[in-house]
Amino acid sequence: METFKKILILAPHTDDGELGCGATIHKFSSEGREVFYVAFSICTKSLPAHMHPMTLANEVKKATEILGVKKENLILFDFDVRNFPSHRQEILEEMIKLNSSIKPDLVLMPNVNDIHQDHQTIYAEGLRAFKQTTILGYELPWNNLTFSTNTFIRLDESNIKQKVAALNEYKSQSSRTYLNEDFIRSLARTRGVQIGTQYAEAFELVRWII
Repeated sequence: METFKKILILAPHTDDGELGCGATIHKFSSEGREVFYVAFSICTKSLPAHMHPMTLANEVKKATEILGVKKENLILFDFDVRNFPSHRQEILEEMIKLNSSIKPDLVLMPNVNDIHQDHQTIYAEGLRAFKQTTILGYELPWNNLTFSTNTFIRLDESNIKQKVAALNEYKSQSSRTYLNEDFIRSLARTRGVQIGTQYAEAFELVRWII
């Protein structure tokens, strides 16, 4: 992992990156690696009418800052939530620009078995845009009928603590059953047990370039 200096997180929607690999983001940031976070939708059209349309944009800024992502490395788009398939080409073109400007060594994105249509689009177009880059697919259990746990990243208490703190910034999403500390810690502990450590996040190996 020492060869990965620039890491790019592809999040279909704000909070997906934190949920799927938030502790890993903190680990990489704290090790001095440059982490870029791209959210393809701030979900303005899915927010309740009483909420400001920039609610999730403001929340992701606070959350990623907690994880150590520099403000200038946070990139936000607002493709229509649940309609990514109809914007595939536009999304691909944005990814190609990102690949050209950032030149990441490692890309973290949704995995192949994620059933959400927006996540599937980010996976499919990510494969095309970053076909010469190492790619890992992160885990979102509520969207996965199956998940190949063939890659693990060891984590410590500080990484989990910051992941929890980051997700706590999503006040607008607090009713989500998976946005609670018990779940976050339980999953990290389960993945840790699988490799004989306290905590871990699991990933699907999509492409590994040595």
